[in-house]
Amino acid sequence: MSSDLEVSALAINVTIPEALRWTDTRRDVEFQLTTVTIRLLPDGHLAAKAYGRPVAGGRGGYVSFPVPDEPELAALIAEAAGRAGTLWSAHRGLG
Repeated sequence: MSSDLEVSALAINVTIPEALRWTDTRRDVEFQLTTVTIRLLPDGHLAAKAYGRPVAGGRGGYVSFPVPDEPELAALIAEAAGRAGTLWSAHRGLG
């Protein structure tokens, strides 16, 4: 393969530890955010969106929420990205 191979997406999903979870509201529905999707952007920076379930139960739509600017969440995202890089670099090919 050549170095001009285009990789269009690098994304991981991370479970947010209980102590770091938060709630947010969309369309009058309160959600508890339980996962973060982290993408590696072409310039090497990270982007993150949070997802969760309605607090009242039931199925909510797949709606993204911004991740609050909190040091603990930034550390979680950075650590998860580093861990994903380690796992990807150690891959053993197709099963």
